Amino acid sequence: MYKASEKRYETMEYFHCGHSGLMLPAISLGFWHNFGDTSSFENMKEMCFTAFDHGITHFDLANNYGPDAGSAEKNLGLILKDQLLSYRDELILSTKAGYDMWSGPYGNWGSRKYLLASLDQSLLRMNIDYVDIFYHHRMDPDTPLEETMGALEQAVRSGKALYAGLSNYDGPTLEKAVEILNQLHCPFVINQNRYSIFDRTIEQNGLKETSRKLGKGIIAFSPLAQGILTDRYLHGIPEDSRIKTDGRFLTEKGLNQIRALNELAAKRGQTLAEMSLAWILRDGVVTSVLIGASRPAQILDNLKAMQNCSFSPEELQLIDNLSKD
Repeated sequence: MYKASEKRYETMEYFHCGHSGLMLPAISLGFWHNFGDTSSFENMKEMCFTAFDHGITHFDLANNYGPDAGSAEKNLGLILKDQLLSYRDELILSTKAGYDMWSGPYGNWGSRKYLLASLDQSLLRMNIDYVDIFYHHRMDPDTPLEETMGALEQAVRSGKALYAGLSNYDGPTLEKAVEILNQLHCPFVINQNRYSIFDRTIEQNGLKETSRKLGKGIIAFSPLAQGILTDRYLHGIPEDSRIKTDGRFLTEKGLNQIRALNELAAKRGQTLAEMSLAWILRDGVVTSVLIGASRPAQILDNLKAMQNCSFSPEELQLIDNLSKD
């Protein structure tokens, strides 16, 4: 039977989600990949144990994570039931709904029908009474924002979620959503968006600045740009990589950029991945960084990023110059 390390809170840093009382670890564990039915269940357990033993209290899921869709939630439910249930009050569990989940017109986007039905299904798969954060997973151009925000408020009011979150929103829509959620007295605390050295969308669409201004947290996914900001491509493109057959993802210019970034990381005493994670946490606007992992050792490696999140103006300028197309 798993017993958590007594030292699990000694090295992790925790930050408030904006102006809320909810705190998240600087590094959170994402279940987007490697927790579906095509992966090793024993390895999933070991990754959860390794994460929690080092203070990663937040596990992030969505209804469609797999493969197959729903299997990541199901597998976490089994791990919780057999090993982690006694630690439930120390864990932040989040899930989402917004992408295609089941057939027909009610299994997608942002209607009240879809969101509330999906949350019920997620709770059944995870075998828990509530999630700590329930997100709308993406903006819906065809459903009134009031309806979608009302569904999030009902999820919280029912006790099936403690906090509401939004994912893949932009700054202007976020501002409208916050106004509605404030009127509903719904505790909306965090945005989840893609963010990395190579993907500055939240800087360009107003999401980052609007979140800071309104006192809302941000949790960043794909912080390593799907592996590009690691040592995997420093010596060329591996034969087994999808990038090998699709040049859109990494050109020769891109290879030179990551090599130059790696040189900067080395001068800082970090790996490229460590520096890339630290860069996201550098200014205190992002609450937490979501890492993906295929084995426990990767989690331990990523935790080293917290050792140095300070950057000189010259370093930040160089990173900006190297990340431009």
